[in-house]
Amino acid sequence: MDNHKDLEIPDIFLKKWQSLVNTIAELVDVPTGLLMRIVDTKIKVFVSSEREENPYCPGDSETLLDSGLYCERVIKTNDQLVVPNALKDEEWKENPDVKLNMISYLGLPILLPDKKPFGTICILDNKENHYSDVFIRVMKNFREIIEKDLEIVFMNQVLGERNRTLIEFIAEMQQLKGMLRICAHCKKIKNDDDQWIEIEAYIEKHTEAEFSHGLCENCLTEVYGKKIIK
Repeated sequence: MDNHKDLEIPDIFLKKWQSLVNTIAELVDVPTGLLMRIVDTKIKVFVSSEREENPYCPGDSETLLDSGLYCERVIKTNDQLVVPNALKDEEWKENPDVKLNMISYLGLPILLPDKKPFGTICILDNKENHYSDVFIRVMKNFREIIEKDLEIVFMNQVLGERNRTLIEFIAEMQQLKGMLRICAHCKKIKNDDDQWIEIEAYIEKHTEAEFSHGLCENCLTEVYGKKIIK
């Protein structure tokens, strides 16, 4: 799953996201608010609410596929999940979070601008919680803020890569610009050390271009007496 694991999140957004998960945990009065991020085959705690009773720490991770985690379902379905009380739900009573006494869950998927999954935003409680429509709307608003931030980060990375490519191209052209001294007969180039070198060697030294060799139709006829039949 390509989820842009190399996408670096600036500190300015991390601080904002920390404030968001702290706020939602306090607003709903639950121990845990989390931003989860997919990295390779794992899902990691990326940002965790700073409440004393929260058992999750940034960097905690689990294998995502077939984990039985609440967040796995959210990512698979690309939809919200509400579990009021896992202990009363046959499907969820054995899930890994129950071992931490997190028996209640509300989570939403977070997508990157290319619609690939980034992770989830979720809250967990150590008691039964049915989560009102108001809380769900707040979560959706917070999710939208995070996805808008990801758009900025995503585009900055794309533009950065394009700018690096452009800068490299300009640098190569600058190396080749100006008058090159080339032999009118053998086509060798005279370098800065006044040595005559093959044109391929000169270009390979001053750019990232590589050469392979063949014969054009005219040279093939001249050297081997063969004509190309099209």
